[in-house]
Amino acid sequence: MISKKKVLALIDERIAELDNGLFVVELNISSANVIQVELDKYEGNVSVDDCIRVSRNVEHNLDREEQDFELTVTSAGLDRGLRVLPQYVKNIGRDVKVKMSEGSGKLEGTLIAATEESITLQTTRKERIEGKKKKETIVEDHVIPMENIRQTKVVLSFK
Repeated sequence: MISKKKVLALIDERIAELDNGLFVVELNISSANVIQVELDKYEGNVSVDDCIRVSRNVEHNLDREEQDFELTVTSAGLDRGLRVLPQYVKNIGRDVKVKMSEGSGKLEGTLIAATEESITLQTTRKERIEGKKKKETIVEDHVIPMENIRQTKVVLSFK
């Protein structure tokens, strides 16, 4: 089986060379040597050219005569959700939906902070305050530990 450490070193080598904010979201190598790499960028989007360059560096530095392999390099899609800290940091200021682990429910709001330990979500709701005619907007910050998060997805808005 091809070494994950070796593939990651080849990916990191090209990412450092490109110096455009790319980072690895996920790297999987199956027992049949199917290598799947998912990339994202700190700012902007991953281009096809970025994927090609990373792919070529890996492919040209692994010996197919020694071990045959299949390689796929893609950009991280929004449909899979946020999985690593740089993705959370990149999406600060955007609306996200967080599913909690073990049936603790869902929370939707604006991502305002992210660290290795937790994220902070700001939610707003309208609530009638006793003695007032109009509903008031209540803003709350929710700190959610990373270990309590099952899934976080960016809420797409077409406004």
